[in-house]
Amino acid sequence: EVKRPHTSVILDVKRETEEILNSIIPPRCWEEDGQFWTQTVSSTPATRQDVINLQELLDTRLQQTQARETGICPTRRELYSQCFDELIRQVTINCSERGLLLLRIRDEIAMSMEAYETLYCSSVAFGMRKALQAQEEKERLRDRVKTLEVDKDSLEDIIADMKIKSEQAERRNAELRASEEKKFAEEVAFLKKTNQQLKAQLEGITAPKK
Repeated sequence: EVKRPHTSVILDVKRETEEILNSIIPPRCWEEDGQFWTQTVSSTPATRQDVINLQELLDTRLQQTQARETGICPTRRELYSQCFDELIRQVTINCSERGLLLLRIRDEIAMSMEAYETLYCSSVAFGMRKALQAQEEKERLRDRVKTLEVDKDSLEDIIADMKIKSEQAERRNAELRASEEKKFAEEVAFLKKTNQQLKAQLEGITAPKK
């Protein structure tokens, strides 16, 4: 005699499977024409053809939405996420433990992706701040260079003016020195001549008379 599981046991297993499925893919609720509707995930086991159809549907949706094949693409990520949820559903119906493990893996992947997105956004924001700071510093240095160039031109003008004044002062000093030297030479010559005349007069006075 073949022992068959009790009906209540089968119902408990089915109820537990449905609870797990609802935790994997929560029911969707909405209101339409004044009535509230609730859509829950199907607990019907999938066949081999269902898996093939799922793959074909995924490829079709990727083409219809023009999802990018490489790089960051939210559309591609969402479609693969839905496909993965369906695979978890199919596995959970046959083995709830395996489905729960896949659910754990899915959640871990989702958390890792969120962490990467947060890190990426932070890196982009940091890079933009640094770029803005570098641009501001570049503009500040340009303004500083312009100011220094103006100061340089002003100082060059002052130096040129001082050089002209210095040359003029040197010419005046040279002329004054030449004039003073000429005047001094004339005074010396006059004094010598006067000295000779006085000497001659003195000799004439002191000479003995015959």
